[in-house]
Amino acid sequence: MNEHVIVQTISKILIPFIQLYALYVLAHGELGPGGGFQAGAIFGASIVLYVLAFGMKSAKLRFKSKVFDFLTSAGVFIFATVGVLCMIAGGAFLQYSSLPLPTKKLASGIGIYGIEIGVFITVTAVLVTIFFETAEQDDD
Repeated sequence: MNEHVIVQTISKILIPFIQLYALYVLAHGELGPGGGFQAGAIFGASIVLYVLAFGMKSAKLRFKSKVFDFLTSAGVFIFATVGVLCMIAGGAFLQYSSLPLPTKKLASGIGIYGIEIGVFITVTAVLVTIFFETAEQDDD
């Protein structure tokens, strides 16, 4: 992979901006197009770009599959926890306004961000895991 200096250099420059854009899409998802799924797909794509630019061997050293397995579960856990907290507070599953916070608007905002973060983490981890598993099957 050393002969791909231009691709690696451009990737080093672009990857942080792609990831920053993913966080922007996550943060502004309820106001316009975007949200947890789209942001997770963009963030996952930045990791796939790293693998394509620097190779699978380098990526396996940097990104451990056990971490992505944990993140997949953690994202689902965050999503479910927000829903269960709404139910414990007396509302329906994912009825954010029932969360015990000072105002219903604040409760809705925090609830939405909670599930968006859970979706973001899950989508990122699943997309990267699918890419790694597919690439490993190609090597065999």
